Amino acid sequence: MTGQVLAAGRRHSVGLRTDGTVVAVGNDGAGECRVDGWTDVVAVAAGNVHTARNTGRSHTVGLRSDGSVVATGWDGDGQCAVSEWRDAVAVAAGWRTTLAVLAGGRVVATGRGAEGQCDVSPWTKVVAIAGGDWHSVAVRSDGTALATGNDRRGQCQVSRWRDLVAVAAGSLHTLGLRGDGSVRATGDRSSRACDVDRWRDVIRIAAGSHHSVAVTTDGRAMAVGDNSRGQCDIDAWSDLVAVAAGSAHTLGLRADGTVLSAGDNTFGQCRVAGWTDVVERP
Repeated sequence: MTGQVLAAGRRHSVGLRTDGTVVAVGNDGAGECRVDGWTDVVAVAAGNVHTARNTGRSHTVGLRSDGSVVATGWDGDGQCAVSEWRDAVAVAAGWRTTLAVLAGGRVVATGRGAEGQCDVSPWTKVVAIAGGDWHSVAVRSDGTALATGNDRRGQCQVSRWRDLVAVAAGSLHTLGLRGDGSVRATGDRSSRACDVDRWRDVIRIAAGSHHSVAVTTDGRAMAVGDNSRGQCDIDAWSDLVAVAAGSAHTLGLRADGTVLSAGDNTFGQCRVAGWTDVVERP
């Protein structure tokens, strides 16, 4: 299972270095950037893609090589209560929630569950997960998808998807990457974040609040949806191997370990030009 080495919240960005340490920039009002002491990390996640003005606080999650999980930042709903988790192989973060896939394919969740986004205990044989604002999505080993939580815009309508290898969740939409490099989308279409039907040869996907991002086999970047802050101005990016999408900004990891950014930089969340040694893991 590939570990996510880039993560983007609403107001901060996170990167995982090759030595297992973590770097973060942007708003630190809730301590979401206090990752300096983390070691042996193999994947990262960032919560809070909600766009409401009063929800700027966020949290950051790290998966360690021994299967334990660490978290820092906003913990108002217990989304950072992960210290007792063991045998995790993947992590994801939503607005006020944290998710982890365990070695046996079960999923655990902590944090806000009012909309049903933490109702994941029945899930089995899960190999990938994603957390949106109020919904959670997963891929099973047979390539099918699971979803729970707020479905008012149809963002949980994934039961007919097949041949999936990855999922991504935004505020009101969900993306699914198929093994043939095509992408499925469901949910709110008003921002055009679901206009991915023509995408081909995709190897990575990410979902921001109201935009969708992808990397193709030849390292190109594609984006659709809300571009009010320039978060979709990534057509010139090349040599990419991974992407991450925050509320209104986008990060791209190049093969040489450097990181690109576009979009909202109000809190310095795009100040990643100095990052090095951030390399996609097999």
